[in-house]
Amino acid sequence: MSGASLYLGLISGTSTDGIDAALVRFHDAPADARCELVRGRTYAWDADVRARLVALGQGRDGVSLDELGSLDVQVAHAFCEAALALLAEAGVDRAQVRAIGSHGQTVRHRPEREFPFTWQMGDGNVIAERSGIATVADFRRRDVAAGGHGAPLMPAFHAAMLHSPDEDRAVLNLGGIANFTLLPRQGDVRGFDTGPANALLDAWCERHLGHAYDADGAFAASGAVDRALLARLLDDAWFALPPPKSTGREQFHLDWAERRIGGAARTPQDVQATLLELTAATVADALRATQPDTRRVLVCGGGVRNPVLMARIAARLSGVVVESTAAHGLDPDFVEAMGFAWLARETLAGRPGNLPSVSGAKGPRVLGVVYPA
Repeated sequence: MSGASLYLGLISGTSTDGIDAALVRFHDAPADARCELVRGRTYAWDADVRARLVALGQGRDGVSLDELGSLDVQVAHAFCEAALALLAEAGVDRAQVRAIGSHGQTVRHRPEREFPFTWQMGDGNVIAERSGIATVADFRRRDVAAGGHGAPLMPAFHAAMLHSPDEDRAVLNLGGIANFTLLPRQGDVRGFDTGPANALLDAWCERHLGHAYDADGAFAASGAVDRALLARLLDDAWFALPPPKSTGREQFHLDWAERRIGGAARTPQDVQATLLELTAATVADALRATQPDTRRVLVCGGGVRNPVLMARIAARLSGVVVESTAAHGLDPDFVEAMGFAWLARETLAGRPGNLPSVSGAKGPRVLGVVYPA
């Protein structure tokens, strides 16, 4: 199209609940960050591949190098298939797409170790080769190499799309892990993870109901918050760490929760209600501690579809408007996938994609590795 370019963003988040694919149209003016979603869809994982990814993400070891290498390629094939399926549904020829921005699937995130690293599976070579489209991948590791956390990476995109000069805002992503982007009327953009969101809720629901997620929060709504258990969950030292900070499923997983549940007699629905309250409490506490004058929280990610969770967050943030990013023109299901399309565009233009005020990196860095078509 004249005056516009198409990019395609791909991500599977911490919950490993599917591959989000977003076809995004950008204006060609270099300084114009505006974009619009042309088409978005979530594609299911193969059940066996998903089970292996979840196990890896929760820090379970004992996997051979052959298994890891094979899984890296399988993830890339799944991401490529999602991209091509989306283009077919949109009736768009692959030659019209400038590039794919692929986040991959995080299986380990250790930014605070002596030798820090983060690892997202899904070989960009394979995606570029199979799709015939230039692919930008491996976005997080350059920021980690520069002393940052490599996460969250969406604040620059959130700032471009959702900043307001009239009020202090925050963007809340309720994925497997919850994270904030703080958008003050004036001053630096900040961002950080707040703790578990859907990763724990989904895992507990799947174990006790056999369902991949708690539809409409009904399972949690059927229980009551166990205050003693909530206090034990909140006692984890990670919650008291100051930003910049990030985390993942390798820290907040079912084994972590069960160690705190202990041997006390608690119903599964009461635990689910308590896990949901943990997310609401840590989100609200983090916002009050870091940007107390926030007037509006814009929510994206799978958690926006959980009315019980949304209501509890709103209840704990009295006087703050809590609403979906849909109210501001961004489909909450595809904000992150759109963001990786945006990051691919920044990379190809030679512009930094990180914000040192968010990640703690030594400075702005061009992110990702480009795999030509």
